[in-house]
Amino acid sequence: MRNQSSGGRSPGSRKRPALLWLLLPYVLFLAVLPLVNRVTPTVLGLPFLFFWMLLATLATPLAVWLARRADLKRGRS
Repeated sequence: MRNQSSGGRSPGSRKRPALLWLLLPYVLFLAVLPLVNRVTPTVLGLPFLFFWMLLATLATPLAVWLARRADLKRGRS
């Protein structure tokens, strides 16, 4: 049987709020999609929806990097 502290969590587990950065791509791609699903405003000559998807795609590696950077500062690798 495993050693577990109160609450059913393993002794080495801690809260990791930096991992909330990983919700950013989900929100940009799925949750906000019905709100930005339009063609008429153009940004840099692109339909708005296409521009939004491009922005979300470029923000994904940034969110992963921010989460990893904060996790490494907490002493995890």
